Amino acid sequence: MNRVLIVSLNFPPSTIASVHRARHLAKHLPAHGWQPRILTIDERFHKEPPDPGLAALVPADVDVVRLGALPYSATRWLGIGDLALRSLVPLKRALDRHCASFKPHVVLITGWPFYEMLLTRHLRKRFGVPVVLDFQDPWVSAEGATRPRLSKGGLAHLLARTLEPFAVRPAAWITSVSDTQNAEMAARYPWFNGTRMTGIPIGGDPEDFDALRVAPPASSTIRLDPAMLNLCYVGTFLPRAGEVVRALFKGAALFRAEHPDLAKRVRFVFVGTSNQPAGAAVDPSSHRVMPIAADEGVADMVEEHPPRVPYLEALALQANAHAILMLGSDEPHYTASKIYPGMMSGRPFLSIFHAASSAHRILSEAGGGVALGFGDLAELAEQPRAIALALERLATSPQSLGAVDPLAYAAVTADAVSQRFADVFEAARCGAEGQAQ
Repeated sequence: MNRVLIVSLNFPPSTIASVHRARHLAKHLPAHGWQPRILTIDERFHKEPPDPGLAALVPADVDVVRLGALPYSATRWLGIGDLALRSLVPLKRALDRHCASFKPHVVLITGWPFYEMLLTRHLRKRFGVPVVLDFQDPWVSAEGATRPRLSKGGLAHLLARTLEPFAVRPAAWITSVSDTQNAEMAARYPWFNGTRMTGIPIGGDPEDFDALRVAPPASSTIRLDPAMLNLCYVGTFLPRAGEVVRALFKGAALFRAEHPDLAKRVRFVFVGTSNQPAGAAVDPSSHRVMPIAADEGVADMVEEHPPRVPYLEALALQANAHAILMLGSDEPHYTASKIYPGMMSGRPFLSIFHAASSAHRILSEAGGGVALGFGDLAELAEQPRAIALALERLATSPQSLGAVDPLAYAAVTADAVSQRFADVFEAARCGAEGQAQ
């Protein structure tokens, strides 16, 4: 079997968002002919508290090597918190050892963070191994360019602009989460062969939802009442989503007027609607949904929890909901990737999106729920009757909706993502062998 050494400084039980790229690859790459070994930093050296529940989703036979780093407590007085800077020396030593013993055909370095990507040139020169750099976020970002030059963010942006080309130039291949991000990098570095760039989404694993139905996180802060029919929305309240939510609650009011006893068991649960971090104290002004519910007379049917919740808890809420709510805005532009967790959850759904959005097209074709679309605000104002009928169906006969067609999200499963990375690794390996000849 081909061998790939994956450098992911964050790996479960770390809760940083960047853990999921390596987590998915570690589980699914063997099915595509690649044996992975993960180099990561031991959770004792992370600033964030670990999540054992996330670690439980990693198969027991995954080959993980955990390394040390300078403790954050010893470096923060210097203003150094970045895990890559604190672990660069032990990581370099470990890469040398494992490239010599494991003999990988390819090395994958995935970030955030990014400074470890500067080891690409060393690996290329000493071992001749092709290195694939995976940018889950931009290292050089438009947001960083807006920071004052003498601020910490401004200096970090200057460092990124200075150092990124040294990492990119010796790389065999570049991946990121989108073709748009790759195009931005290609514009910065016209000397890098754009055919060696691939956009690959993070993706999701439907098996996560199966596991979380059996064993939801013990540390969950939000508990769904099992006696209620919980319709869950997990995510930020979009800037122009107000009229969509208002239409939903107008439909809920119609539904209650026609089915008062049934409506007593229905709860709309909104989680993470604000930009507040997980665990933040709730500021009454952060409620975006409850004021609209009160206007429409259905506040007693609604729960809103504005702060974000940890990743596993967000998935568990969707896995254990009676149904999923997927709501857009009055704009046709919507990042379709946000709908895929709801589709993978195995639960029926009610979606309300602009009819011209890709999200509405995908959900309409997927089955497994009720997908409502509108062309303008006038059409949206006519939706409450259809919403009331959808709520009745979700409450009384959700099985009649069938299941989401797995083909609708097949391209963004962790398994499909792993297949795409296997193809990239093969191309990088063949390219390196061609250069050597």
